[in-house]
Amino acid sequence: MAQVLLVDDDPAFVEATSELLEMLGHTVRTATCLEEARPIAKSQRHTHVILDLILPDGSGLHLLDELNNLGSMVQIALVTGHDSVKSFVANLYGPNIHYLLKPLSLEQLKVFLSREPETKTLKSKGKFNLHFGHLIGESAPMQRLYEMIERVAKTEANVMLMGESGAGKEEVASAIHAASQSDGPFIPVNCGAFATELISSELFGHEKGAFTGAVSRKAGVFEQAQGGTLFLDEVTEMPIDLQPNLLRALESRKVTRLGATNSVDIDCRVISATNRSEYDIAEEKRLREDLYFRLAVFPIHIPPLRSRKEDIPLLVNYFLDDLNQQYRADIGIDEVDLKRLQEYDWPGNVRELRHCLHRAYIMADHDLNVIRIPDKIASPFSKQDDSSRAGIEFGKTVEEVEKELILTTLEHLDGDKRQAADILGISLKTLYNRINSYEQNA
Repeated sequence: MAQVLLVDDDPAFVEATSELLEMLGHTVRTATCLEEARPIAKSQRHTHVILDLILPDGSGLHLLDELNNLGSMVQIALVTGHDSVKSFVANLYGPNIHYLLKPLSLEQLKVFLSREPETKTLKSKGKFNLHFGHLIGESAPMQRLYEMIERVAKTEANVMLMGESGAGKEEVASAIHAASQSDGPFIPVNCGAFATELISSELFGHEKGAFTGAVSRKAGVFEQAQGGTLFLDEVTEMPIDLQPNLLRALESRKVTRLGATNSVDIDCRVISATNRSEYDIAEEKRLREDLYFRLAVFPIHIPPLRSRKEDIPLLVNYFLDDLNQQYRADIGIDEVDLKRLQEYDWPGNVRELRHCLHRAYIMADHDLNVIRIPDKIASPFSKQDDSSRAGIEFGKTVEEVEKELILTTLEHLDGDKRQAADILGISLKTLYNRINSYEQNA
């Protein structure tokens, strides 16, 4: 049971949140200003603090300072209606600071209250906050992702994961499987790696003698995932003419092995993944429409690393810890190099970050026990780095430049229109009007 201190000057919010906390079986004490909160924080032990940033008699950040000075190992969540403050506060106060977005949901509170205090220096994997046993990150985009995982895990719905290469789609799929607590296994397969003539055999299995080389019966991946989760990575790379067979299996929940006469019942959740956008899937006809709706009952967009840069220190510590355990060493990173990693956009996402750290680890300074990040971070596969951008081309109209700016901003924020509007300094309504005009004139 958690001991919660709730500090907010909105009476309706305090009353509603207190009721939710008590309904979950936790003890809650409330304050409406800093003057009320300070003596409560000093006199009583709390495991969790939910704190408003703007209070009638000052900033809630002052209470954070006092809690740190008291040496309190407490989980702190800042309540805000906007997530633009998250990176600023995270840089100041580290990984024990979390974020709750109004209006609060029961799922948000459950996720926050399930956390245990972390030490400020992360030395072993057991001290990392691995969400669902697989995911690292405390940023607002990741909190939204965790909430979606919590919701879909309670159902049997098929999930389609959408995100850039290297963003961690298989890790998210594994997290959904773990959260579902199913009895069966997690079976990952890459649809883009199947030879065209063997796709049906891989998916549905075959009987002995069904074709040349079929020397014994083989169960397909649907059967292998019985009672668990089947993860179809790069599903949009499957040839369009073979997709009706997959659709039939999803609709009937039965498969027939090649060369067999009887069907086999299947019972597994299907999680598919693609690095293509919904627009590209439809425009390039990468999936049949009926198959898309079967696979994407619950679509989830995985945030790119550039939209959650405040998670980079956690990821760096986690990966370095893994390397230290592997090589029986104690190598760290200095603040200058860590800041450089946070300033880079990571077009290859978490995969590129891990590769960069591994490369730097090999070249570590063993006298100082720190890794050395090379002068050029970008990998040869990066689309472009900041130094290679050509800028505005001569002869473009103002409207063309504006369109390019808006679409580029949306692309870098993974389609987050509200955040894009904030960064561009325009209203959300204006942004929607611009996007609609681009679609009408396409």
